Amino acid sequence: MELDQLLAFMTKQGASDLHLKPTRPPLLRITGRLVPLKAEPLTLEQVEGMVEAILSPMQKRRLEEHLSVDIGYGVAGVARFRGNVYMQRGHVAATFRRILFEIKAIEDLNLPDVLLEFVGLPMGLVLVTGPTGSGKSTTLAALIKHIARTRPVHVITIEDPMEFLFADGMASISQRELGTDTMSFREALRNAMRQDPDVIMVGEMRDPDTIQTVITAAETGHLVFSTLHTNSAAQTIDRILDSFPADQQGQVRTQLAQVLKGVVSIKLVEHADGKRRLAALEIMRISPKIAKMIEQGETSEMLEEIESSVGYYRMQSMNHSLMALLVHSEITYDEAMRQSPDPEDLSLKLRKMFPNIEGGDMATSDFSEIQELQQFRRLYEEQEEKIKLQMGEKDEQIGSLTALLGDRDQSLREAETRMEAMRREAEKMRSDFARLKDDAQQKINKFQDRIRELNSRLSNNPTPPPEKRSGGIFR
Repeated sequence: MELDQLLAFMTKQGASDLHLKPTRPPLLRITGRLVPLKAEPLTLEQVEGMVEAILSPMQKRRLEEHLSVDIGYGVAGVARFRGNVYMQRGHVAATFRRILFEIKAIEDLNLPDVLLEFVGLPMGLVLVTGPTGSGKSTTLAALIKHIARTRPVHVITIEDPMEFLFADGMASISQRELGTDTMSFREALRNAMRQDPDVIMVGEMRDPDTIQTVITAAETGHLVFSTLHTNSAAQTIDRILDSFPADQQGQVRTQLAQVLKGVVSIKLVEHADGKRRLAALEIMRISPKIAKMIEQGETSEMLEEIESSVGYYRMQSMNHSLMALLVHSEITYDEAMRQSPDPEDLSLKLRKMFPNIEGGDMATSDFSEIQELQQFRRLYEEQEEKIKLQMGEKDEQIGSLTALLGDRDQSLREAETRMEAMRREAEKMRSDFARLKDDAQQKINKFQDRIRELNSRLSNNPTPPPEKRSGGIFR
């Protein structure tokens, strides 16, 4: 039995994980449940042989020193796998997580559109959280893929081990793996500051040094994505703060309030058909009120603010997400209650929306209940049709009023044009009148001067009296 054959069979069965340990047959995790293969139990030599064949000398040394090592492994034409080889009861064991070659888009994963707003941020910190195997890496890969497809930026990923292989699009993507391309998250993050990054993806925030460096990177104007093993936004904030000494928590709280942009907490729930799993998500965005709660350490009040900010900020709690899946018949009521972090609260919310969902009053064999629902539906459809007709009439009225307003505006523009022409003509007439008035005044002045001149002459040289004229031929 070879490892590649087991991994290929695991992929064919749609399993998410493969477990190898001595004295047990290989185990597959299918839709969240461990299922043993119908095979002979593995021997110690078989497990060691499978593992040693894929470990590099450096990984073997790390296994000897730390008794555990993370690895990335790929089978051509099948898939990539994230593995962990560890010691148990003094013997080697291993677990492999299947990672598809093709990275799914946000739309393919049926994730809320609000996540697209995170990938368009110019800077800040976005955290994807959840338990092991909840889809954090898959969600993070979908976000990075969207950035690669839509933004002309430089993306640097720091992973342990490298999982998804990203292809360049509009963005250029540099992937670095611990143990192969860098020695530690902290060192890789420090070096990333000198590699002209726009977006940084850190596989996991594992220790205070890495957390502090990630926050600093977000403070210096980069968009940073990372993951944590927490179940809610409030728990995420508390986990980050608890990683630091008490005398540093105040400063870290202030930094988080400034740089954190969102926390997405994921949980996989079983589909109603029992053949696949879906993601239920709690989404917290950093509104001014949430930022104030982080700065003042009021994490216990975050859930109430999340549930009251559904409309404007498009936040949602885990119970909101479970309700949406239940309403769309994606999951069963029992699964919703089993996965809810607060079943009593979920039960109360559901009873408000569907009074008979828990009481058993609606018997599945009682057709009268179905008939009543059909009547309600028919009334609803009739009301909807009336509203559509009314809306059509309103649209026609709006169209008519818009046309009238357009005609009025055209008339006003024409009147303004005529008034402007008349104003220019009146201005010209005033100018001509002033000019004619000046010409007439000049002529009058000339005539007056001439009259004064003639009067002056007459007064100085009076006209002699006429001489007596003699008659006859000698006159």
